[in-house]
Amino acid sequence: MPTDLELIEKAISGGRLELDEAVQLLASKDSFLFLAQAANVIREKLHPDDVVTFVIDRNINYTNVCLCKCKFCAFWKDEGDKDAYVLDKEQIFKKIEETIAAGGTAVLIQGGLSPKLGLDYYLDLVKSIKERYDIHIHSFSPPEIVHMALKSGLSVEEVLIKLKEAGLDSIPGGGAEILVDRVRKIISPNKISWKEWMYVMECAHKLGMKTTATMMFGHVETYEERVLHMIRIRELQDKTEGFTAFIPWTFQPKNTELGGKEAGSVEYLKTLALSRLVLDNIKNIQASWVTQGMKVAAVALSFGANDLGSTMLEENVVRATGVINRTSVDEMVYCIKNAGFKPAQRMPSYGIVKYL
Repeated sequence: MPTDLELIEKAISGGRLELDEAVQLLASKDSFLFLAQAANVIREKLHPDDVVTFVIDRNINYTNVCLCKCKFCAFWKDEGDKDAYVLDKEQIFKKIEETIAAGGTAVLIQGGLSPKLGLDYYLDLVKSIKERYDIHIHSFSPPEIVHMALKSGLSVEEVLIKLKEAGLDSIPGGGAEILVDRVRKIISPNKISWKEWMYVMECAHKLGMKTTATMMFGHVETYEERVLHMIRIRELQDKTEGFTAFIPWTFQPKNTELGGKEAGSVEYLKTLALSRLVLDNIKNIQASWVTQGMKVAAVALSFGANDLGSTMLEENVVRATGVINRTSVDEMVYCIKNAGFKPAQRMPSYGIVKYL
């Protein structure tokens, strides 16, 4: 078996890490700094201009009613709960207007799988937004797409075509968690399988829609399952080239049925750096300041990340776990400059809006 250093050198020289090799690096007690240095070298190759990007947008959660009732989630409610809600269009329009007034260029609209919301709700919402506002709609994760398909009796591809025609621009990578069914049966037994998640993304890519890929880790998965998640993302990217970014973050256990202990910052940074090595065909790796805070996010820029995600004018899902990290454009710019990089506002497509 090659040493950690030999595997690092393989990745830096353009070799592709296989499952067992990546697991070895993740499990090694001595690989932390090696991983950081290697991820930084690869980031510099992919982004030689030292630009670090972010998007100004807003997370709009149109409902907290959800049939999935995932054990890792503190956000969902039953339909009859007193604090259950479904936003109407006027409420959503007001949030969009506030986003545009703050310099925002996109909205990330996601919500629970409500038994009362059918495909017409989503199509009307997207169409109505596009009729009123010049804004990028980066919305509806794969579980929501499958829910729409089941409610309407249409195929996933037919639903995606209708959403695209209505004005949906791109799809977020939510609902991926860990792309291994053993894990999913424990933490989200009512959610779609890993193959269904992949199928939605493959269909979207074939229709010319770009998407992101996410990973929520640090709960019941093994190191092998964590790496297998990355490998499966890499395999689909080989096939479609449709993923614009990979976004790993740590499970936040407070107020959840699953509970447990949160993975620390070292584990987060180590996993982030490994993802930069494994995902050699995805250009952008995003740091999660929402779960880690801005100080760790700044450190992540030296562990392979080249993007700080969104300013998130609104965020409700992580907040439901009691983790409340907030930021502003000014703080984002300061953080990037202080880490030695050049800040730039981007679109969800990663096109640059302006340098700051």
